[in-house]
Amino acid sequence: MSVLTRSNRNSLPGAQGGRTRLQREWREWLLFVLLVGPNLALFAVFNYWPLIYNFYLSFVDWNFLREEILLVGFRNYVRVFSASKFYVILLNTLVFTVASCALTLSIGLLVAMLLNQKLRGRNLVRAVIFSPTILSGAAIAVVWAYIFDPRYGLLSEILGLVGLPSPNWLTSTEWAMPALIIVYVWKNMGYAVVIFLAGLQAISKDLYEAARVDGADGLARFIHITLPGLSPIAFFLTVTTILQSFQAFDIIRVMTGGGPANATNTLIYHLYELGFVSFNAGEAGVIAVVLFSLMLVLTILQVRYMDQQAHYNVRD
Repeated sequence: MSVLTRSNRNSLPGAQGGRTRLQREWREWLLFVLLVGPNLALFAVFNYWPLIYNFYLSFVDWNFLREEILLVGFRNYVRVFSASKFYVILLNTLVFTVASCALTLSIGLLVAMLLNQKLRGRNLVRAVIFSPTILSGAAIAVVWAYIFDPRYGLLSEILGLVGLPSPNWLTSTEWAMPALIIVYVWKNMGYAVVIFLAGLQAISKDLYEAARVDGADGLARFIHITLPGLSPIAFFLTVTTILQSFQAFDIIRVMTGGGPANATNTLIYHLYELGFVSFNAGEAGVIAVVLFSLMLVLTILQVRYMDQQAHYNVRD
């Protein structure tokens, strides 16, 4: 009797529907694994495993050449954090990141607002402004090194026309960092311009017309319409620009080599010096951990704060 009852229950439409739904869910899960699995495997091999291995290297004494790897605990961290040079480099990194990001976003927004007007040849200007973004950073650095030459450079000639002397841009501890920031902003400003321009064109024109009817001037329209409408774009650009500036290497390597007197040495360049010049895998691993931690903390703070400030329903 119980067997018949169980058989009758299994033959009910609800039970069959449940099995069918379960089978469909399993097929969808299997399809998901087949499609996403290769990407996850690539991420694990080329992203997550190097990250984990770097944490391991920060606790060892190894010079990349010998087979023996010695575990030394936190000795590498103590050496790095007790060196005064580390704090100079950390300050350089923060100054370079804050200045380059602030200038890139502010100038990019101003240029995007200008190019958003109906001007002749604006498409050509957009292409010219964006072109440095796709060029090699090393090639750009070589060209700008000649521009900054205090005797024969283009900038020296321009300053000479107004009676101003040209400083030793790349060999002066006062001017080397500003020179790098100028080049970095010039290279990456076009990217911010294009993204800001797309955001400006997505803002409804009706909002500006309604504000004009209400008597709002240009500054009021910018504060109450443009900035809120661009907040998702600004959030995205802030995150990506900060992460990119932390990893700026090629311009520093070609133009100053971290000098003079560590005036332009940053964490990513110091990592290169320790790992691939001095072959000190342990201390290089510590710098990589510090750099990763800073980028992670800044990204989390930006996501938690700026995502709350962003306005995503501009057209509503």
